[in-house]
Amino acid sequence: MSGGTGLRERKKRQTYRAISEAAIALFLEKGFDAVSVAEVAAAADVSKPTLFRYFPAKEDLALHRFADHEDEAARVVTAARAEGVPPLDALHRHFLDGLERRDPVTGLSDEAGVLAFHRLLYGTPSLVARLYAYQGRSEQALADALGAVGKPDTAGLAARLAAGQVVAVQRILAEENWRRIAGGESADDVAPDAVAAADLAFAQLRDGFPG
Repeated sequence: MSGGTGLRERKKRQTYRAISEAAIALFLEKGFDAVSVAEVAAAADVSKPTLFRYFPAKEDLALHRFADHEDEAARVVTAARAEGVPPLDALHRHFLDGLERRDPVTGLSDEAGVLAFHRLLYGTPSLVARLYAYQGRSEQALADALGAVGKPDTAGLAARLAAGQVVAVQRILAEENWRRIAGGESADDVAPDAVAAADLAFAQLRDGFPG
């Protein structure tokens, strides 16, 4: 039974990715607003009802890569953190590792496909708005994780405030990296400043506002 369930889940993930990749290819070719959901369904060889079972909104077709990262910060805090390492230090290290890997989520990638996707994303207001919804869910997942691993006084509002600050910092760092690379700089040129900015940002999270 478990083997069959695993196979079904793999097939669902394959279909999910295939639909999204077909959509992104069309969006990059024609522009997000110029492509209909029916065109995406036809390109992916699925029906519209099937497409909507996987992607409730058209914007979700372009943002599945971010959906895969929704609970990443929460997992860093709960599952990927070495014993004795404070949550903020683990999140800092994880972001630096992402910079080193040139993870597109950090904004520090100058691969042609990533640049094209980021231009599509940041040039489409409805996608930017939908991205904030993804980040809101990431924030909530992180708040839940911080509340679960912290002392009682870190639960509730304090955990939500901390999670909001972390998610905002990561977003601002990624947008700054993307802005510079979109302006013509290479990822290797931006990398030292990106690391320094991440160190500064997490230091401010740790120590509070300067001055």
